[in-house]
Amino acid sequence: MRKVLLLALGSFTLGLDAYVMAGLLPAIADDTGTAVALAGQLVTAFTLAYAVSAPLFAGLLSGRGPRAALIGALALFTVANALTALAPTFALLLLARVVAGAGAGLYSALSTAAASSMVPAERRGRALALVMGGMSTGTVLGVPLGVLLAEHTGWRATLWLVTALGAIALSGLAVLLPPMPSMPRAARIPARERLAVVADRAVAPVIAVSFFAAVASLGLYTYLAPVLESAGGVHEVSPYLWAWGVGGVLGSVLVGPLVDRGGRVLLLVGSVLALIALAQALLPALASVPLAAGLALVVWGAGGWALQVPQQHRLLALRPDRGPVVLALNNSALYLGSAVGSALGGLALAAGLAPYVLPWIAAGVAALGLLLHALTAVRVPSGTAGGATSAPEPQLTGPTLGTLGNHEHS
Repeated sequence: MRKVLLLALGSFTLGLDAYVMAGLLPAIADDTGTAVALAGQLVTAFTLAYAVSAPLFAGLLSGRGPRAALIGALALFTVANALTALAPTFALLLLARVVAGAGAGLYSALSTAAASSMVPAERRGRALALVMGGMSTGTVLGVPLGVLLAEHTGWRATLWLVTALGAIALSGLAVLLPPMPSMPRAARIPARERLAVVADRAVAPVIAVSFFAAVASLGLYTYLAPVLESAGGVHEVSPYLWAWGVGGVLGSVLVGPLVDRGGRVLLLVGSVLALIALAQALLPALASVPLAAGLALVVWGAGGWALQVPQQHRLLALRPDRGPVVLALNNSALYLGSAVGSALGGLALAAGLAPYVLPWIAAGVAALGLLLHALTAVRVPSGTAGGATSAPEPQLTGPTLGTLGNHEHS
């Protein structure tokens, strides 16, 4: 499990970079002479590039050394953050965010697959939770610190902080990360076959639920500052970012043991989605009461971060022979949902919608994901690995990276 901590170190930096932008949008908008709604598209650009790069390049590189690919992806991410800090115009800033998102997406996909292959099957939930916990810890520790740093020295200083942390993580992985098994060249999966996984009747509903959850949770987070100001007159957003991040750490850490103990994964996913929807629906009414709003944000953050571990576990159980591919697609759904959510939120604000309405819309999207989960989880199509929900979900067996493509699961 110590080796997995090295992967979580890189995820920590990704978590900081992905979510600190939400607290920097007003400062970036002022500095670049753009509206907050347009500045929010920096988040869209990052997350969209993240979504596209994960399934495309993770599969293409699956026949090469995973260690070299991981280090290369983190290096690309780090350099792109330095370019973000230096960008003199909004157009170049947008381009730098695209490159950073591509590096982050590739690293995230490969790190989750690598983590699952480094440990025995009975500890896979904990390993996945550690990697996800790295991202959530980057959020809870890094985002408020980054926002505080931006308030005193400017938003570019925050991006230099991200660059420095990325360089530290990169050095640690280059020195300490051990070699990992790679898939034989002959067993590479063609691009058409990788994309065909999307049409798998067992996999597609799970990925769709991840998408809706990300639209609701991560998309709304982009505009947390204007939402709190509109709903409760909140001008100091840092404590609320802390609350959301603390919830994220708690959710990502606690969910791993729950999954590994053989808990009902389908019930766990449904319960988490319901909590997200409830917390978001109540947020506008609670925004003027700091303690109550903070509690709602803790619940929302915990649910958003906890959801992906049982989702990843379920996908690996459904398609153990396509582990990196299905994990990459799930990561893509996660960040594509974030991109769609932030883009639609920006369009809504630009059209004149009051920011306090956004949590209600997000809660509706989360409820839609819950409905899809309920409709599709009751019966998995025959011939897949899931089986009916009345039977236990399959246990994962064998390393994921080393066996990818070597057999077909029936």
